[in-house]
Amino acid sequence: MLDRAVSELSKPNKRLPNQRWQIYPQKPEFAQKLAVLTNISPIISQLLINRGMETPEQVQAFLNPESLVLPSPLEDFPDLVISLELLQNAIASQTKIAICGDYDADGMTSTALLLRSLRTLGAQVDYAIPSRMHEGYGINKRIVEEFHSEGVGLILTVDNGISAFEPVARARELGLAVIITDHHDIPQKLPPANAILNPKLIAESSPYRGVAGVGVAYILAVSLAQQLGETKGLIQPMLALFTLGTIADLAPLTGVNRRWVKRGLQHLPKSNLAGVQALIQVGGVQARGAGEQGSKEENPKSKIQNPKSLKPEDIGFRLGPRINAIGRIGNPQTVIELLTTDDMGVALERAMQCEQINASRQLMCEQIEQEAIAYVETEFVASLQKDRVLVVVQPNWHHGVIGIVASRLVERYGVPVFIGTYEDEEHIRGSARSIPEFHVFEALEYCHDLLGKFGGHKAAGGFSLPAANLQVLRSRLIEFANQCLEPQHLKPLLKIDAEVNLNHINQQLYQQLNALHPCGMDNPDPVFWTPNVQVVEQKIVGKGHIKLTIAQTIDNQEYKIKAIAWRWGDYFRLPPRVDVAYKLRENYFNGNTTIELELIGVRLPIQLQQFFASPPTPSSTTFEYNQRHYTCGFYKNGIEAELRIKNSEGKVLAMQPGHTIGLLGTNRQNAKEVDISQPQYDSIIQVALQALSVLSAEC
Repeated sequence: MLDRAVSELSKPNKRLPNQRWQIYPQKPEFAQKLAVLTNISPIISQLLINRGMETPEQVQAFLNPESLVLPSPLEDFPDLVISLELLQNAIASQTKIAICGDYDADGMTSTALLLRSLRTLGAQVDYAIPSRMHEGYGINKRIVEEFHSEGVGLILTVDNGISAFEPVARARELGLAVIITDHHDIPQKLPPANAILNPKLIAESSPYRGVAGVGVAYILAVSLAQQLGETKGLIQPMLALFTLGTIADLAPLTGVNRRWVKRGLQHLPKSNLAGVQALIQVGGVQARGAGEQGSKEENPKSKIQNPKSLKPEDIGFRLGPRINAIGRIGNPQTVIELLTTDDMGVALERAMQCEQINASRQLMCEQIEQEAIAYVETEFVASLQKDRVLVVVQPNWHHGVIGIVASRLVERYGVPVFIGTYEDEEHIRGSARSIPEFHVFEALEYCHDLLGKFGGHKAAGGFSLPAANLQVLRSRLIEFANQCLEPQHLKPLLKIDAEVNLNHINQQLYQQLNALHPCGMDNPDPVFWTPNVQVVEQKIVGKGHIKLTIAQTIDNQEYKIKAIAWRWGDYFRLPPRVDVAYKLRENYFNGNTTIELELIGVRLPIQLQQFFASPPTPSSTTFEYNQRHYTCGFYKNGIEAELRIKNSEGKVLAMQPGHTIGLLGTNRQNAKEVDISQPQYDSIIQVALQALSVLSAEC
């Protein structure tokens, strides 16, 4: 029995997710009062309180976004009037208009939206998107010169341009008019465009403040169609593209975004856009529930029987990645043709190309991720707690996907990640992803003298640098990280809404949560937790996912539910007793719908502290951690039991229940006090407790 327990714990990657759990304070009385005033359930009321809503008016505006009284965009965007005037004059005179887009989902949906709408309104319009690999982000002088040589009179940027001072100045020099539509942060010096539409330039109180690039394009296109009196047949296709781009770009789902996305998700399944239908078909997306009986006849292109609505995750995890993959490693023209064609045959061809490119992107990500992990484990893992930032640069990685890998490394190691690859022997290009307490753009500015081009915001960024500066850059980033990060920050933060017992998880609770949808940035999916559940079954499925069944006994009755933990193969097998944090998901299989858990957090139960009061028999065991052998056990020290972990050199880590300070040394006389909440101690304590937990369960 002991041998089996030790063997179980000696398997590779035996650890739990490195997380900080932050459980929102529960306000049952206030939640009940708000629930009565707004006619919602107390659980929904508590979730809304967690999201900052404290008055009936705020709750009603959130639950019914159509009730918002929106100001005219003409009032909030100072340059919208002149933008409309320039476009109307260009259409009337048949002046050539050229759109300069971007290669991410936001930029490509924005480009397609304006192409479709301007062509429908009679404009002569074409587009260009800079090469991700050879030119990087945003309009440049080459594109401006090319537009000029083609006789373009008006340039319209989408999802870029706010920092492009020199290219815009060159366009004006050549006599071209320029309208910038963008949503990125405002530089110190604005480019000399004829008009600039950017929500960062308008009042913070405006409901339009959070729109992405596709949101600015949507506002411009709808305003132009209304001005020309040509809205028939235009709004719904534009709304579909707005919805795709907004969710794929992780824009906040508040204000007008929430209102329009909610509307768009209902229309997407029956969209008249051939490209949307092709994406839905190829992506295997199914609309939820039964909708209008006439919808199939209403749109013969629809592949979805009786559609009701899509959910943001359908776009975030199925449609969006297929679009984004093209921008990362393919030709953006594929997506523009997909979203602008009315030919279903062409749309299906382009959708299949997206599918194939996305499959290649997934394989590339997995390969680079594994190489990056192997490199980090060899070179940096021992110093991560001291460095507090990870800088990983290797040759022959594809620049288009390293940002995704950076996000996965943040998830794995809990520190900000700067990842790069060599463009040639002398130049490096990279991406950065962050944790809440670390500001990427400020970090890049701190290193500005070592970098070439760089940009970004708090959570993410991009940069280039001479290869000779790499070691100095690593040192400078470590210096910056140590100024703003404490050891307790180096665990991913998991915000949890409320505790729920398994007997309360049912279709009724799930339906109540629909009031919060669409969920996304700034309105996250509700996260619940259940303490001390038993892991009844678990197995690896697909590409490293854990499929499991958990159980909870309440009043002598056992309640079971199925769960999935995506990309958690490293944590297999989970201990027999854990606290779990999760989102609720519907699972459709063989015509049946069930509610399952999507695990996003797991930790050893607080109840394990009871071991200290009543240690198991036998009360000691051995385990392996980072390829070293340890023994651990419970021992009496005065009136309390303490946990002791001993390595092969005889050094002992000792701690008592409820204490954050432990002792480390070969004996009590020379032992030093250590903070056992720090990751290097917490990790080994978790493994020791797992060993004792498995031993107890086996006995």
